[in-house]
Amino acid sequence: MLIEGPQDTSGSARVIVLGNEKGGSGKSTLALHIAVALLKAGQRVATIDLDCRQQSFTRYVANRRAWSEHCGLGLASPRHCCLRLGDTMQVADNEAAEFQQFAEVIAAVEHDHDFIVIDTPGSDSYLMRLAHSMADTLITPINDSFLDFDVLGSVDPTTFEVTGASHYAAMVMDARRRRRQLDGVDTDWIVVRNRLSTMSSRNNQTVAAGLKELAMRIGFRPLDGFAERVVYREFFPRGLTALDDLDQTTLGTRPSMGHVAAREEVTDLLRRLKLPLDERGRRRAAARAEWFAQSGVPLELHDIVGA
Repeated sequence: MLIEGPQDTSGSARVIVLGNEKGGSGKSTLALHIAVALLKAGQRVATIDLDCRQQSFTRYVANRRAWSEHCGLGLASPRHCCLRLGDTMQVADNEAAEFQQFAEVIAAVEHDHDFIVIDTPGSDSYLMRLAHSMADTLITPINDSFLDFDVLGSVDPTTFEVTGASHYAAMVMDARRRRRQLDGVDTDWIVVRNRLSTMSSRNNQTVAAGLKELAMRIGFRPLDGFAERVVYREFFPRGLTALDDLDQTTLGTRPSMGHVAAREEVTDLLRRLKLPLDERGRRRAAARAEWFAQSGVPLELHDIVGA
């Protein structure tokens, strides 16, 4: 079940941005899991890939559609768009062209979708900063190490106490301040620790303590995310998520306890994100659940779709 926050009554889609200046933190994996969870909750979801060079999110969605068609699964997929890089020799011209693309895509989806999920590149760029400045919910995945923590804050090498905020955190704080000045909206910033060890260690306890201290200083919500599991890497080639049916037809292989554990931790994380669900989407999900119940077919992932 998705636990929702306050209802968004603005008439525009809520923008969820996955951002981190360091690559390999699990942004694309988390972005598709969020999009699929929202789709299963009856929400209308559009997704945008701003990583114009790597395009991992775009390939993830394309893999999902291809596998769904190949197996006749009917997997729910979002309306997706990937922006093109500006290709002139002038930086200003490239930024203008990219901004125009971005503005056109947002205009095309913001009023007939409930959520827009945006995946950003793992580097500082004009589009990345632009997306951060318009985020209603900003989710920053980091790997469970001080190498990734360094993007957010610095620590004393002896005591591991937090000594200050780093470059990415400073950029986010500036974007949030500008957003508040513009329209009074306070971006909900969530930092998610990924690739958690299944065994507790001094390192992950120290990283968790550092995140908690830094969160109090600069104002984000720290959450535990995905453990280090092989199944997450296996999902990508077929565009699957832990929220899809855990059967051999869907997975293309026999399900394992790793799949079950992944679903449990994904569901738990989604609850704690507290994303606001549109009431019309909730009614659509309820109607679909009733239809499946009457037809004798079990509803896929009822715990995510339920009220």
